[in-house]
Amino acid sequence: MTFTGFNTKYPEYEVITPQTKLSFNVRSLNVQEEENLKGSLVTPIKVAEHLNKCLYDVTTKKPDQIKDYDTFLRTLTLKDRDALLYGLFHITYEDIRNYMVKCGKCGKEHPVTVKASDTFNFTAYPGTDKIQERRILVPLPITKTVTTIVKQPTLFDEVIALKQYASRPGTSIELVVTTLIIEKFEEHKDELKEPIVYSDRGDIIDAYLSLSPKDKREIHQKYEEEFGKYQIELKMQSFCVACTNSEVINIDLVDSFFRAIYSAWPDRKVS
Repeated sequence: MTFTGFNTKYPEYEVITPQTKLSFNVRSLNVQEEENLKGSLVTPIKVAEHLNKCLYDVTTKKPDQIKDYDTFLRTLTLKDRDALLYGLFHITYEDIRNYMVKCGKCGKEHPVTVKASDTFNFTAYPGTDKIQERRILVPLPITKTVTTIVKQPTLFDEVIALKQYASRPGTSIELVVTTLIIEKFEEHKDELKEPIVYSDRGDIIDAYLSLSPKDKREIHQKYEEEFGKYQIELKMQSFCVACTNSEVINIDLVDSFFRAIYSAWPDRKVS
C-alpha cells in the first residue's frame, strides 16, 4: 500500500512577539523540516532565509495583517524572530540538552541540560507606535561631524542585505547583520547647508568600519536602550562543577536550536 500520510495533529504553542506584540501559533517541526534546516547550514548565507521560511510555514495561526510571506518579512523584526524560534524550539524539543557552559571564574567548561521554559525571559516594547518605523539620531562622540540614524531592522532588511553584501570581499555575514541597525550616516560640514548622506548599505558598512571603538559603542548602546532590550532572553543559573562558582548565563538560542536538530545524528558534531 502506498503511504499517503498519517493523520497527525502536531502540538502547538502560542507566541507573542516582543517588539510588534503580535500573536502567532507555531506547531512542532516534522522530520522533513528538520532535514531541510540541516541542509541550510551548508550555505551559511542562506541560513536566515531558510529559517524565516520555516518559521512562516510552521505558524498555524497568524495575525490578520500577515497576508503572505512578504508581509511576514516586512512586519517582523529580528527580535520577533527570536521569539518565534523559541516557541518552535519549546514545542519541538522542550529541553536544551548538553549546552556547554564556560565558568567565568575558573574557565572550565561543563555541559548542562535544562527545560527551555525554565530559562525564558520576556521584555515587551511598551510604545504604541510601530517600532519598525522609529528612528533615533545618535551623534558620535569622536567623529563629531557625523550623526548616525539607528533603527530596528526587519527580516526583510536582513534578507536583502545578506543577498547583496554578504559575499562582498572583506565583508562577513556577522558584519552585515551587525550594521543593519544603521539606516544611514549624515556628515555635517560647515561649508554645506545640507548634510552629506550615506544610505547605501555598502557605504554604511565601509563608514562603520572607519569609526573609532567609542563611536561604535555609542551606536550599539543607543540601539540597546531604544530597541534591543525589547526581546526574549534565555537565562539560567549556572553552578561550576569544578570550582562551585555560581553565575547567571545567557543561552544562545540559535546555537541550541541547531544543536537540537543535529542531535538526530549522534556522530555529527556541531562546532
